[in-house]
Amino acid sequence: MKSEDSALAAIAGYVDTLSFVALFGLFTAHVTGNFVLIGADVAGYGQGVFLKLMAFPAFIAGVVLSSVLVGITRPETPNQGACLLYSVQAGLLLAFCLVGVCVTPVVNTNSALVIVCGMLGAAAMGVQNAHSRLVSRPGVPNTVMTGNVTQVVLDALDIVGPYAPAEVKTVAGMRLGKMLPAIISFAAGAIAGAVAYRHVAFWALLLPFVGLVWLAFASRGRATDINASTSATGAGR
Repeated sequence: MKSEDSALAAIAGYVDTLSFVALFGLFTAHVTGNFVLIGADVAGYGQGVFLKLMAFPAFIAGVVLSSVLVGITRPETPNQGACLLYSVQAGLLLAFCLVGVCVTPVVNTNSALVIVCGMLGAAAMGVQNAHSRLVSRPGVPNTVMTGNVTQVVLDALDIVGPYAPAEVKTVAGMRLGKMLPAIISFAAGAIAGAVAYRHVAFWALLLPFVGLVWLAFASRGRATDINASTSATGAGR
């Protein structure tokens, strides 16, 4: 699952940075960062306070939508649940892309379409944030890296320090090996998102859309393989 976490981290960094650059500092993945920006906007140091406020209900709507869909469909395996949520997020990201193309160039933060655009992005990332809570699978947080960076630093200190027991060093090394790729992928995705937006504006969102479609098909394939294996085992008995 390490490669899946890295792909999701890259998507989060990519979309978050693109929305920040395109929509007057709006965070879609790290949605709590908007609290800081709202405070700055209220004090007269920014713009788009209503847009940032509307990101919160949109993000919550993405979480609620994910929970309701998983509850209704009751996926039999984590891979089936992952396929469902990847598909939903991909659809929301495509809508984010198309509405963004319609509002380009973005000049008015109070435009209804601009607000809808930001809300679609926040809803899409709400789905990704809910994914790890609704689908049980091994992995690391992939949307906000603060906790990961903190843990990586602590693990690195345990590994190089002279006082940690051998078993602690082993666990720290394994955890660092899981978290470090996600951090690097998030950073690479953030850079790629900014560069892509500079060159192709909101069309750049087609890249994470394709990535999510690929993840959905991969999860569906794994679910099919598991079901086939289970059926074969049952028939053999």
